[in-house]
This record gives sequence, C-alpha cells and structure tokens, in this order.
Amino acid sequence: MQTLDLRDLTPTRADLSRLVPRATMDVAVATATAAQLIDDVRDRGEVALLEQAERLDGVRPPHVRVHSGEIALAMNRLDPAVRDALEGAIERVRLATKAQVPQSTVTKLGAGAEVIQRWQPIARVGLYVPGGKAVYPSSVVMNVVAAQVAGVASIALASPPQSEFLGAVHPTILGAAGLLGVDEVYAMGGAGAIGALAYGVPGLSLDPVDVVTGPGNIYVAAAKRLVRGVVGIDSEAGPTEILVIADATANAALVAADLVSQAEHDELAAAVLVTPSSEFATAVATELDRLVATTRHGDRVREALAGRQSAIVLVADLVAAAAFSNAYGPEHLEIQTAEPGSVLDLIESAGAIFLGEDSPVSLGDYLAGSNHVLPTGGQSRFASGLGAYTFLRPQQVIRYDRAALGEVAARIRALSTAEDLPAHGDAVAARFPADH
Repeated sequence: MQTLDLRDLTPTRADLSRLVPRATMDVAVATATAAQLIDDVRDRGEVALLEQAERLDGVRPPHVRVHSGEIALAMNRLDPAVRDALEGAIERVRLATKAQVPQSTVTKLGAGAEVIQRWQPIARVGLYVPGGKAVYPSSVVMNVVAAQVAGVASIALASPPQSEFLGAVHPTILGAAGLLGVDEVYAMGGAGAIGALAYGVPGLSLDPVDVVTGPGNIYVAAAKRLVRGVVGIDSEAGPTEILVIADATANAALVAADLVSQAEHDELAAAVLVTPSSEFATAVATELDRLVATTRHGDRVREALAGRQSAIVLVADLVAAAAFSNAYGPEHLEIQTAEPGSVLDLIESAGAIFLGEDSPVSLGDYLAGSNHVLPTGGQSRFASGLGAYTFLRPQQVIRYDRAALGEVAARIRALSTAEDLPAHGDAVAARFPADH
C-alpha cells in the first residue's frame, strides 16, 4: 500500500485535489458501447434484452419479467436469519428516512399574498440492483424504502439474470423485493436495463420511469449519463471508497479491518488512511498484511490495496487530515480519534460519516438506518446520498388575491418595462380595467 507523506507540505485545496489517490475510471470510454446497448433495446425490446443477457451475463433468462409467484416463493424461502436481518434493516432505514421528508409550509407575504412550498413524489421510478461479484439485497432495501417513504406509487426493479439460478434474478434479491411489496421485477442488467427503464418496453408492459437510481459497473454509469435528461438519475456511482481519519489513540486492528471490509468489494475499491502518526500508520500496515492473508477475498483485497486509489497518507495534524478529506470527498468517512466531534466540525464533504470505533462502515452498509447508496469519485463535494429527497420535487404554489396583486402591480410594470417585456405588465394591468 503506497504512502503519501504530506507532513512537510502546506498544500492548497487545489494542490490536495491533485494529490488525492484515485482509480482511473473514465465513464466516457464505455459510452459508445452503452449507447449501442440502449439503442438495441429501444429498437428490439425484449428480444434485445434476452440476447444481451445471453452474451453479457452468460445466461438467457426464461422470461425477462419475473412472475409474482416467483417473488412470493423466494420471500418464503429466505433463510430465517437473513429474513430477520432484512426486516430489521427495512424498519431502521424506514424510520431514519422519514426524517428526510419536509413538511409543506406557507409563507405569508401580506394580506391575501402567499407562497406554498410543497414536495411532490416522483410518479414512477426504476431501481437497479447489481449482480456482479456480490449479491446486494441490502441495496434493494436502500432504494425501495427511500422511494416508498417519499410516496412513490409505482416502482420497477431490475437486476441481472444469474447463471447459477438458470437465468433467474438471485432469489435473495427477489425475497427482499417481496418483503417490501415490490411485484414488478425484471431479469435484466447493464446498460440495456437502464435503457429499458428509461424508455420502456411495450412488449413487457414496462412503462418508462421518471427516475433511475442504484449502483452498477462502468457501463451502467455510462448508461445513466446517456439517459439523464430523459429521466432523472441519482448519480454515476463508481467503485466504493473508505477514508479513515485516525490518530494514535485509535485501534490499528479495527482500522485495518474497516479498510479491508471495503476493499473486498472490488479490485478498484479505494481504501485510504489519513493520520498524523507514523507509528500508527506502521501498525495499520502490519495489521493489513495479517488480514489480507486470512480474509476470504484476499486476492481482490490485495489488488485493491496495492492500487493507485489506495494509500496511507501522513499529515501534520488532524486539521490537515480534515482538509485532505474535504478535498477527497469520500463516499464513506470514518473518524477514529480521541475527540471525533472536534474533527467532525472541520468536515465539509462526505457521503456518510461514521464517528468512533464502534460505528464502522459495515454498520451503515446494513443496519445503521442510514442509506448506503452514496456519491463516489469525489461527488460528495456537491452531491448527497440516496434518500427520500431523491424522489421528491419541491414545488412552489403561488396564491394572491386581487388586492394583493394590485399592491405589486406598479412594481411589476416597472420591471417589465426595464426588461422590454411590456406584455408582462399588460397581463397584470388587464385585471384592473377600471384603472386605465
């Protein structure tokens, strides 16, 4: 794992942005392929989806749209421990997500003059659940619960067909969908699935959605970029990231375990430790060597930790550590210091923040109650994670009576004249003919 020693530097924010370790993931390189897959689905519908599954997923599903009986059967066959965990996650995420729904408010600007702020749910959404190196029923929970709490009435879920299950969606994914009452599920993956959700497939009775959310590979990210504008999207999610700010009081074994927990996702996963203590950095590196040798996905973890996207970063102090983190904009940020609250006060950008040694990222992945669909690749500097607000549109409702309009009529006329748009002022004057 590479080491970046910044202790003798006083870098600017621009300098830090150039120094942060990043994987090379250019979504643009997948754009042409993604566009072809989307166009194929638009032209040939279900036939294209079946052929893409056979070519890209290695299996041809018996049918693209999953029968409701299959969903019910998968739910009833869930391992009891897994079902209990999913039900617990659903309950916790639902409770925490309810806090994200704003209340309508009315602003009184004078007698008979008011502006109403209201939040309307998206009518129909498409949720993508990947099926590559791992199975993600927890992503079903995160996407569906956020949409349901927002009040979305129509939900379609897509997940790749699995060769292990003869072309069916993974049964644990189906079981999670069943627990949440989702009965519109499609065995389709990749860019073609994103295109199908965005444009619809009449032969499958798949109506177009208004928003597409959920993580995926580089082709899914490229497809989401291509359909943006036709539909809304949450983000172009990339490989997972963890950045840990720790001082000498932290437990090196626990920090190493947390770094490994995210590195096991993917060879491009980013694991970054930022610390002012060289002794602690050495201790974590030692623990990483021990864990990599024993963890199930050791080869994958080893490659992720050795990649350009992972690093141990030595800084002068915790203020510098926070500045580095803000420039990085991590998906997951852990703060394991003597006074984590003091460091938190310095943090501006992060998808989700985990305070103290007993709040690991794994908790957020499953049962914290927070949402684990988060911005990657530095996008947390300007974007937030998935939540009820992803599926809500703020709207302003304007209600003035005649007297209230009359009070501002002269000012409207002054501004419409200044902008050389006289018909704007005329539209108001037309309501007061007696004044002409």
